[in-house]
Amino acid sequence: MKLLEKVKSGLDEKFQKILKTPASFDFFVAIHDFIEYIELNPSLSKNLSSFIKSNRELRIPGKYSHLKQIYQGIEDVNIKSNVDLGHERYMVLIELNKIRNKDISESNSFWKKRELFRKLTGEIYEILNPNLA
Repeated sequence: MKLLEKVKSGLDEKFQKILKTPASFDFFVAIHDFIEYIELNPSLSKNLSSFIKSNRELRIPGKYSHLKQIYQGIEDVNIKSNVDLGHERYMVLIELNKIRNKDISESNSFWKKRELFRKLTGEIYEILNPNLA
């Protein structure tokens, strides 16, 4: 029971950081940390399965996939490599790098969708939080 409380507390902490962080590169890093926390805790990630009917109805797997793109993009930003990332990952990397360099405009799809990403993390949090209580 103590482990479950610790997991819930950690998830709450990561989510609160997203809510408190203003729109900036740090906001995307906070999303990265939230997703990383979920991925490192099987008790959380199993609750986002596409095999759960309510998740499919709420389109949770697709929403979570968008947030995982941010997670992977932040990972890619911090790695210098000549490996071919593929078009999608490369485009995410370019947009996140622009945000990191404070080159922000509404033509940057990640910057434009920042409030949507905040909303999506809230939806994911709501799915996970009742399962922890």
